[in-house]
Amino acid sequence: MGRFYNEQGALLGDFIMEETGKKRYTIDDVARELGLSKTTVSRAISGKGRISQATREKVLACVERNDYRPNVVAQGLAQRRTYNIGLLLPTDYTDIDFPFFKECMSGICAKAAQHNYDIIISMIDGKDFTQLQRLIANRKVDGVIVTRVLVNSSVRHYLKEKNVPFVAIGTPDVEEPGLVWIDNQNREGSRELTGILLMKGLRHLALLGGSRAHLVTKSRLQGYEDAHGDYHVHVDDSLVFMEMDSYAKVAKAADQILESGADGIVCMDDIITNMLLGCLRERRVEIPRNIRVASLYDSALLEYYIPAVTSLHFNTKSLGMNACQLLLEQLGEKVDGEFVPLNYQVILRESTK
Repeated sequence: MGRFYNEQGALLGDFIMEETGKKRYTIDDVARELGLSKTTVSRAISGKGRISQATREKVLACVERNDYRPNVVAQGLAQRRTYNIGLLLPTDYTDIDFPFFKECMSGICAKAAQHNYDIIISMIDGKDFTQLQRLIANRKVDGVIVTRVLVNSSVRHYLKEKNVPFVAIGTPDVEEPGLVWIDNQNREGSRELTGILLMKGLRHLALLGGSRAHLVTKSRLQGYEDAHGDYHVHVDDSLVFMEMDSYAKVAKAADQILESGADGIVCMDDIITNMLLGCLRERRVEIPRNIRVASLYDSALLEYYIPAVTSLHFNTKSLGMNACQLLLEQLGEKVDGEFVPLNYQVILRESTK
């Protein structure tokens, strides 16, 4: 830190010294060098307000020449912005969710960084969201991304009450006026993949799923049921297993499935699939010779398994980027680029041949 003094020894201001010893330029310095007002310089940098093209180019050239970087904190105070986005993760986050959240968060952070926003993570569940309330009460975020919509979630209602801009990732359980949400095509993908297995002649398909409290589970279950309806095949409820959040639960379900004589197993995500594969390997059950296996979420775990597992592939990073873009638009930002299409791809591999 350095300081300016006049001849009488009075403090005029501070400046920051870089590691090179070079003074960091401020908006005052740019204005003084060009003989312009700070307002004009600010308008030239932000692109807002009426100034001539020649003036704008002159300011931008000076900014580039002197490596001027706007003070984001000062900008935020002036505009009543924090330039922070709240990212809500569930407290019941487990290894099962890791691939999805990692990719989704990567997309959110990438899009936020393009517009000079930072991410603040808050852990919540369906009932206790004290951290979120603290963020809102202390005005630490400008908007919020809810990364997984919970069934009957009170979080959405709280954010609407407080007039906080937010985007929900996940298909809502009921239509809500003004709710902005985005999701992968989980129901459609589940329907198509299950339909392909039924088309291959499988008639006793078991299903291993996650928590019923999550709407993604509901969507995938609906897709599984839709496909059975399309092919006029009865859904055997005794072959549908939910809350598969541990190896012990998956092992118990696998024993019942094998005893029932099922000809295929559909898992809702790659982690459940990986646990199932371990169970089948222990029981010396050969895939696909003895039973066929497919996953409604793809990852390297399944791609490089022997035999490789038929899966649904989603571009989850793009889902995160699109969600962040929707929120930035609510915050009044000019967002460059268009939405990336959120399509899915059924990848047929050896496990269902």
